[in-house]
Amino acid sequence: MSLSRIVLLSGRSIRLTELRMSSTYGGMLEGYPCKRINDLKIGWFQRWAESAFPSTPVHFVEPSRECPDEPAGAFGPVEVLPSVACVGLFDSAPLDPSMDASTLVVAWFQSAPQVPAGEDADPGLRGIDWDGLAQDCEF
Repeated sequence: MSLSRIVLLSGRSIRLTELRMSSTYGGMLEGYPCKRINDLKIGWFQRWAESAFPSTPVHFVEPSRECPDEPAGAFGPVEVLPSVACVGLFDSAPLDPSMDASTLVVAWFQSAPQVPAGEDADPGLRGIDWDGLAQDCEF
């Protein structure tokens, strides 16, 4: 059973079978979001997704970065990522018809803790090049 279904811009339908969400800035006790902190968070997040799913290719959707009109601090201007970090395991029809299915892990950031679904899913998710990134598998 899947959690949701997303239709990619290519027309391919993919199913979300596992979803992990966390607060982008959860555990940040000092400082403020800035480019340096965000770059470190993104790097850590990518490595975490790859280690959580070592046998499946991982694709990272580059997040939006907002710079609110706030005074710069000691680490430079304030820069904010979307508030929810997500890692999802997706599957779809196989790339090679002799296989059973294709899979891909996707890591992305989004503004609300909701399951992405349908044609309303984040444009970064819908724009994934499934045929170039996913891996076929057998059950």
